[in-house]
Amino acid sequence: MADDPISQFQISRLVPIEIGNLDFSFTNSSLFMVATVAAAGGFLFLTTANRGLVPGRMQSISEMSYEFIANMLREGAGTQGMRFFPLVFSLFMFVLVANLMGMVPYFFTVTSHIIVTFALAMLVIGTVIVYGFMKHGIGFLKLFVPHGVPPLIVPLVSAIEVISFLSRPISLSVRLFANMLAGHITLKVFAGFVTSMSALGALGVVGSILPLLMTIALTGLEFLVSFLQAYVFAVLTCMYLNDALHPGH
Repeated sequence: MADDPISQFQISRLVPIEIGNLDFSFTNSSLFMVATVAAAGGFLFLTTANRGLVPGRMQSISEMSYEFIANMLREGAGTQGMRFFPLVFSLFMFVLVANLMGMVPYFFTVTSHIIVTFALAMLVIGTVIVYGFMKHGIGFLKLFVPHGVPPLIVPLVSAIEVISFLSRPISLSVRLFANMLAGHITLKVFAGFVTSMSALGALGVVGSILPLLMTIALTGLEFLVSFLQAYVFAVLTCMYLNDALHPGH
């Protein structure tokens, strides 16, 4: 594992479960997804179970997280968007906690797998489509015909809008997956330089100082990226949900 930066993303079976030709095994990825939900849910429950009029540090973090997402949703989708607060807040907390847990040595980063991020993205886009048609009916298709477009170029613009809409789950999932994958690989490579050079004697120890400093800097950067990617995922979710609420805008 020290020599291979890709091995940290390997899926391994913990509890093999096969039904017919289908594999339902409980894997290390499954374990850390459960751990992510448990950690996020447990933190929010414990910090708000005995709420005080004057919040402590942990309660303040929970309340700040709530207000952060609530304000984001109001700005991105309006007051009506608050009906989607549970979805957006849950997605934000899941992505954030999963990213942060992936920074712990020997832990698994579930958001470094495209199938996980694509499932989250499809949940968002599926919600947009289902709610859009439930609320507006066929009027939801106004989303693909921007207001004020000359009739002559409506077919071309509509085709572009449809392609743009269909690319949303791809861009939403790839952005999160690629950032987490690339960051962890880079961090692993520089950390590998430190251990490899240290084994070369005194000169190697001196030479390993630079990659060590880079590893420390990259670790700090990855913590920042962990939050930023959760933030970007939540912001784009709010923007997409706004299309379900106001398809004609």
